[in-house]
Amino acid sequence: MKLFRLPSLAAILSFTILFFAISGIGSFKKEAYAIGESAKFVFAQLKYSGGNWNPRPRSGKRMVWELIKQTGVEAKLDTVVVMPGNDNIFKYPFVYMAGDREFDPFNETEIKNLRRFLEFGGTLLIDDCLGKPGIGFDKSVKREIGKLFSDRELEKLEANHTVFRSFFLLKGCAGRIDSNPYLHGITIDDRTVIIFSHNDLGGAWARDNFGNWDYGVIPGGMAQRKKAFHLGLNIIMYALTGNYKQDQVHLPFILRRQR
Repeated sequence: MKLFRLPSLAAILSFTILFFAISGIGSFKKEAYAIGESAKFVFAQLKYSGGNWNPRPRSGKRMVWELIKQTGVEAKLDTVVVMPGNDNIFKYPFVYMAGDREFDPFNETEIKNLRRFLEFGGTLLIDDCLGKPGIGFDKSVKREIGKLFSDRELEKLEANHTVFRSFFLLKGCAGRIDSNPYLHGITIDDRTVIIFSHNDLGGAWARDNFGNWDYGVIPGGMAQRKKAFHLGLNIIMYALTGNYKQDQVHLPFILRRQR
């Protein structure tokens, strides 16, 4: 039996870049892309004004290391910083936004740019490192999502959502803490463009250069940390592949290969 194979990252990004170019997004007008360094996955983190945009500075690089090791996706270890109002954001299909306190409102240009990024294929993972609903970072995030999509509300992602089976078969949404048993998101048509975690995923990922974890994981320890990495990998794979994995017949073969 011929097994279904994961598409290469180069093919995925080439399609994304072509789609953006056809759509007339300015950041691709004068740039030529080819298979090679420019086709590798890059972990992009959103920098915003006020608050604390980088509460877990070692989390992104560690996640990329796990992405390379566990999935075989070609990626650059160095992370990049993107601004909500800068067209540079359109170079990256996946953007990570973290925080643990309130931040300044986005201006009109930033809202417009972020909305275009999401509507034309981008995925935004928002990671609440505080994990307290209605205050701090959560309060600011919900304010900005209301401006981005006034006609939509954050909805719970059900257990059969593709994000829970895009690479690993998962139950739950672990992080450094266990504040909320669900991921929430904003979905346009059949694609979830914003994924919101309240459990400090970055806190579970962060590790120093000597192999020491930056933060303890409670209450589940290393088993919970492993699940947090698996969820992060699934979210990145979802950002790169979308819903093409609705049929998961091939997944056991992938998991067996990884073991």
